[in-house]
Amino acid sequence: MKNVVHLTLAFLCAALIFSGACKNNRITSVDREDLFSLEIGPMEDQIALYNLEGGGGIRRTGFTMRDGLFYIADGNNGKIVRYNSYGDLLFMIYNEETNPAPLSLKTNISGGEQATRWAYTYPLEAPGWIAVDSRKHIFAEDRLPQQAHRTDSESNALLDGIILHFDQDGRFIDYLGREGIGGSPFPRIIGLTTSIRDELAVICRIPNGWNIYWYNASGTLLYLVKINSSAIPSLPDWPEALSIVDVIAASPDARNLIIKIDYSRDTFDESTNTRTGTEPIGSIIWTLDVEDGSYSGSVEVPLFELSENGRAAGIKVFYSVLGVMRGGKALLYFPIDTGFSVLFIDTHSREQRRGYINFTNDELRYNDFYLSTEGILSAMLADSFNIKLVWWRTDKFIGEAP
Repeated sequence: MKNVVHLTLAFLCAALIFSGACKNNRITSVDREDLFSLEIGPMEDQIALYNLEGGGGIRRTGFTMRDGLFYIADGNNGKIVRYNSYGDLLFMIYNEETNPAPLSLKTNISGGEQATRWAYTYPLEAPGWIAVDSRKHIFAEDRLPQQAHRTDSESNALLDGIILHFDQDGRFIDYLGREGIGGSPFPRIIGLTTSIRDELAVICRIPNGWNIYWYNASGTLLYLVKINSSAIPSLPDWPEALSIVDVIAASPDARNLIIKIDYSRDTFDESTNTRTGTEPIGSIIWTLDVEDGSYSGSVEVPLFELSENGRAAGIKVFYSVLGVMRGGKALLYFPIDTGFSVLFIDTHSREQRRGYINFTNDELRYNDFYLSTEGILSAMLADSFNIKLVWWRTDKFIGEAP
């Protein structure tokens, strides 16, 4: 391992530059394309998003898109599937104890045998977060059986997760733990990202902060970044402001972390001097250099102003981060009546572009989004019976499409 970075207050002296030239203030609707649908259920061409009684699934369903291929980690069924953009099931990795034997996919493939659609077995426990690199290798979070759970003596975090590594055909290669290949379990994983160097970042939440593990393409641990909750950057003019980390995400094309922090202040009833709540002050996206632990840049995120009957209501709220893409760009959103109001911010040039993506109320029972490194926003949108796979060519909206 090359470096272990412990972030303390000494690293929090990066200068804030509060500027944000809007590239285009006009709100533009981004065209949506519905690609294909899947039924909710336990069969090979279904996803067990909910349990049989119709309640919410108790395990995560992971989702990612790479080069027009969709990968879904079905935690309730214990399987990982890959679809093309036409909805054809290409392969499946499945736990044969929790899934019926596939009917349309070839199993027991011998060396050198050719197959166009195939399946491999692996004892998946509860796959969740999933990422795919340029080799189309799959990295998927999985949970260890309860008897293998441990508690970290330093952070008091539960250690129960590993990262499974499969090749482009779905054959198991090895697993990653905190130290690398075959290492000890991770604490709670809240993010998984591959980069253009085929490096892998695993973002974990622990009781007193976050640990970010950064590996090379061979599974060797390069960096461990420890961020303590008490040492996140404060606003220079508002050192007493309340700060909440909205997201920590790994850049897909640099050894950087993108950290969005929301800042607010207490409000009081002047007549009684009683605290009545909090109100937003602002948000900052910080860029952290993984190699040396310094904050190399920052950009202010405007607040979203709520409207009522087409008029500003005088209430401002925080945007949330949907994802980050190459070139230091971030996509943020705030839910509105018929979709999301979205905001792209370039953390380098500080240019901004506002837009709008739509979906209907019956698609809000479940939704999961993924922003590709090129800037294409994909989603799984579900009602009680079906899952829609859709995307918005947000790369064209911001001028990134070839």
